[in-house]
Amino acid sequence: MFFSIIIPVYNRPDEIYELLQSLACSNYGAAFEVVIVEDGSSIPCQDVIEKFRDVLTISYFFKENSGPGDSRNYGMKKAKGEYFVIFDSDCIIPKQYLSEVRNELKINYVDCFGGSDDALPSFSDIQKAINFAMTSFLTTGGIRGKSEKLTKFQPRSFNMGISKRAFEASGGFGNIHPGEDPDLSIRLWKLGFQTRLFPKVFVYHKRRIDWNKFSVQVTKFGKARPILNYWYPQYSKLTFFFPSLFIIGFFLSVVLALFGVLFPVFCFTFYYLCVLIISGIQNKSVTIGLLSVVAVSIQFFGYGTGFLLSYFKVILLKQKPEIAFPELFFKVKS
Repeated sequence: MFFSIIIPVYNRPDEIYELLQSLACSNYGAAFEVVIVEDGSSIPCQDVIEKFRDVLTISYFFKENSGPGDSRNYGMKKAKGEYFVIFDSDCIIPKQYLSEVRNELKINYVDCFGGSDDALPSFSDIQKAINFAMTSFLTTGGIRGKSEKLTKFQPRSFNMGISKRAFEASGGFGNIHPGEDPDLSIRLWKLGFQTRLFPKVFVYHKRRIDWNKFSVQVTKFGKARPILNYWYPQYSKLTFFFPSLFIIGFFLSVVLALFGVLFPVFCFTFYYLCVLIISGIQNKSVTIGLLSVVAVSIQFFGYGTGFLLSYFKVILLKQKPEIAFPELFFKVKS
């Protein structure tokens, strides 16, 4: 058995149903297994899994809550395959996914790959707007929008793969969350493994989220980045500062406008107009275009403020990350 699909889940039986339903439609011609790791859920998905045992090879494990990274590690330790494919539970998988992965690995093998994400027509308008913010070249989501170099890509754990060999050498994911995926990528590079973007290997990322949850999520992303820069300064990039510079520039433009200097405000207005038009065209909806303006604003302001706070505490004050932001660290159980 070559591929083992690892899926951590926490209180999301409905999502698991959709994900397994999509995997059941896979056109991959060889056997593969699905490993579900229930991360201490109070609403388990075992009953859902039973409905798919006749069409999928599934292993199910229930463990104490210790976070998604540790749950993925737990699943990979239990898996039987030679190559692990990792999804979040809020993903829907195209039928050609595994076939595309196999083709990419045959053409140019790599021990860790990542793919992008997209939205289905059935997704809500807010989900589509958030998808735009998380994938567009106009936003911090440009990484998921494939702006990184193909051969120096930091896979995201909602859609990635790692060989058993690389997992055993690296020990898998650390206990930071979010940020566990770029942390793993960097450690793999330091061990001599390569990562690569597989352009055709995408998932439909449903993102069970509202505006408040989205704000909390991107703020955590912002907090995690200076910690990663602190751990691995050689991999820090100026682009990581852009969201913080964006919000500083935004407030500065408002102050300048009070004194009659309007050009900076015009620049920000032009940027948001671009977001509205491009998202509106891509999604064929003015409503989604307008919602994308909201999503992009939340993304920049959440990430930017989180980044500044973390930079101040971790980089300037030299606080230990686990003490400065305990909410970003799970206690490893497995």
